[in-house]
Amino acid sequence: MFFSAFPRQSVAARAPVMLANVYRPGIVLADYWVSEKYDGVRGYWDGHQLLTRGGEVIHAPDWFVAAWPQIPMDGELWAGRGRFSHAVSTVRQQRPDDAAWRQMRFMVFDLPGHKGPFDERLPELRVTVKKIALPWVHLVEQIKVPTHDALQTMMDKIVAQGGEGLVLHRGTSLYRAERNDDLLKFKPYDDTEARVVGHVPGKGKYQGMVGALLVETPDGKRFKLGSGMTDEQRRHAPAIGSLVTYRYRGVNDSGIPRFAVFMRVREE
Repeated sequence: MFFSAFPRQSVAARAPVMLANVYRPGIVLADYWVSEKYDGVRGYWDGHQLLTRGGEVIHAPDWFVAAWPQIPMDGELWAGRGRFSHAVSTVRQQRPDDAAWRQMRFMVFDLPGHKGPFDERLPELRVTVKKIALPWVHLVEQIKVPTHDALQTMMDKIVAQGGEGLVLHRGTSLYRAERNDDLLKFKPYDDTEARVVGHVPGKGKYQGMVGALLVETPDGKRFKLGSGMTDEQRRHAPAIGSLVTYRYRGVNDSGIPRFAVFMRVREE
């Protein structure tokens, strides 16, 4: 079975990270900074250690975090476009693999401990990353985009190059560990998460495997999720209780996602 979380030392609580809502046309773009959405593993540096979004300790090599400041930093542990699997397998290891970590970057996009709005945190973040002066620690570029059409063009270009999409960050927002419109994601499809509550046995060519996952949304709706799973994932299905990410195109009248496609196990 897949495991649903990093099998390593836990901390007391989830990392206090900001979470994004979905972008929708009509948002006042002048209020936001825009950056690429990096498809990696969320990394929260609390000033002493790296944590996952779920609060699990990430065992990075000592050299990777050497000279990092004793202040919180929020970012993405990223191996490059189209290399999500490498990022996940590297971050999961309790004994860090130096060769694998040499291919990783920490893409820093916020300073959680700073009390000012993002417009003030951003220049301070630039100074912080410059002081760190390590080639694997990168400042996420933030720009202003004037119109929805320009935003769409930017997103299409990044996706065509193998990227995931965009993130919009409201300039006046304080760093709050919650999900709201201060942070927005813009992708070519909708995606979200659901909890695995059962395994549906496979039939025909999937005999002896899992035919679909029975998943439950945060609001209690259950549906079968099978499209998008590989044969290997059907043989070793995500464990009951694990969180999975799926993409979809709207919902039907009962609130069930339409054309749902399994993407991956979500690391908590």
